Amino acid sequence: MGNQVEKLTHLNYAEVPTSDPNGFDPEDDGPRIGVSYIFSNDDGDDDQDDNLDHFQAISNHEEKPFDPLDEPECAIHYREECVYERKSGAATHSAESLLNKCTPGDLLEFVATGQYPHWAVYVGDFQVVHLQRAEIKNNFLTDVSQGKKGRIVNNLYRYRALPSEVIVRNALDHVGSRDRELYWRNSECFAAWCRFGKREFKIGGEIRIGKQPYRLKLLFSEKNSHVLEFQSLEDVIMEKRRNDQIGKVAVMDELANHLNVTHEIKQEHFVK
Repeated sequence: MGNQVEKLTHLNYAEVPTSDPNGFDPEDDGPRIGVSYIFSNDDGDDDQDDNLDHFQAISNHEEKPFDPLDEPECAIHYREECVYERKSGAATHSAESLLNKCTPGDLLEFVATGQYPHWAVYVGDFQVVHLQRAEIKNNFLTDVSQGKKGRIVNNLYRYRALPSEVIVRNALDHVGSRDRELYWRNSECFAAWCRFGKREFKIGGEIRIGKQPYRLKLLFSEKNSHVLEFQSLEDVIMEKRRNDQIGKVAVMDELANHLNVTHEIKQEHFVK
């Protein structure tokens, strides 16, 4: 989609089944399902500043304020079960304020416009463990925030959490792991694995064969939505994080452009 076309590994627009941005087929009564977009790299092994072509001009000292209204709303379903849901507009806090709200085992998310969200596990004593630049590190929360606002995100994933002492131990046991020792593609997958302990958050944690049991539902309004299918939770998270990075408006523009291009290609085939 959009500038991401070259990153699709084996599909082109002529082969991609799509749906109306409203989530409905005008010739059918039921919702239509999109396609899973399999990217060669998440681009999200934090932090993304060096890889943002259209945000390169923004330095760390000139970041745009985070706009919660431009945050994409979405839900992830595994078969019929909702395993993740995000509503836009959730409050964010300064690092100093966040310290007063955290307890060991909490998941934290730091956000900034044009950047991938950065996740971390609070382990106590003002410190977090997080995956950054292909290494799992133990740092002070205020240092990790880098001036970004953050929030506690324990309830985005609907899996049952492990006991807090197990979550902290999961995080601390991997401090210092790097490069090929890593089993997680980005900071979100690592932090979520620490809290929930599910292998689906790990690289290759699920076999990508057969049907696509995961659905990412992008929610634009009460009546407008779009659904994509994926074979693994890892793939869903990669696409979701990409949407978080570019923002809700860009996602809608990208989707509209993609659907228009697909419609034109189909028309050309029928003309022939």
